[in-house]
Amino acid sequence: MLNNIYLKFSEYALLRNGEHPFSNKFGATAEAVLTEYTTNEDIVNSSIEELVGFINSKSKGRIADPEETAKIIQAAARNPYRLDKCLYEPLTISIASSFNCINSFEKELKAIDKAILQTVRGLNPEEYTVLNSIPGIGKVYSAGILAELGSIKAFQNANQLAKYCGIVWNDNDSGDFESEDSRMSKAGNRYLRYYIIEATGSVINHLGLLKLPFCLKIISKYFLTIYQIALHCVCSASAQLFSPQKIKPPS
Repeated sequence: MLNNIYLKFSEYALLRNGEHPFSNKFGATAEAVLTEYTTNEDIVNSSIEELVGFINSKSKGRIADPEETAKIIQAAARNPYRLDKCLYEPLTISIASSFNCINSFEKELKAIDKAILQTVRGLNPEEYTVLNSIPGIGKVYSAGILAELGSIKAFQNANQLAKYCGIVWNDNDSGDFESEDSRMSKAGNRYLRYYIIEATGSVINHLGLLKLPFCLKIISKYFLTIYQIALHCVCSASAQLFSPQKIKPPS
């Protein structure tokens, strides 16, 4: 789809985040511009008033400055990569088909997320609420962790859980020699290990705790901290929600 958008509307595709007229390059308004105007000439030949009305209609009035947005789109439409006129219609149909596929997948994902939410809330609602309150984990990782773990209270501390799912490093020392490189054990529940590693990496990335890339050992150290806080939240009398401010860089 990105190649087709570039072929049809190259200047629009090359606009960077700070220059782009839409906060979501693939949102409803952007989709309408790319699919309802068959050629760039159609945009150029439209008046600013017509474009403003079109943008307001498709965005439902959510764009703060529709006139400036219309000017940016029209300026981009004046200097694109030129194609034979017979190619614009098939490109537009292909782009519209891609958007339809994306929209269908998003609807399916919403239905799946809803089913996951209903199931997990019935099994362990309090712990699900605590895990889901951690920024970056979300419904799927929370559900996956609880599905494999059963309960956060199953382990007294994070070290026990780390050993259970194999997020520990084997010693590779000999005599006075201490190796800097060692392999993850990967013993135990591989599905739980996957959910924990992915969820912790998502938390680190979401909260901006580290710059990418970060290694598995760093992820495991943050996981120990996050689990201890989550365990405290679950075991407390009031079932407190997770507070990101409590996460401190591991030593």
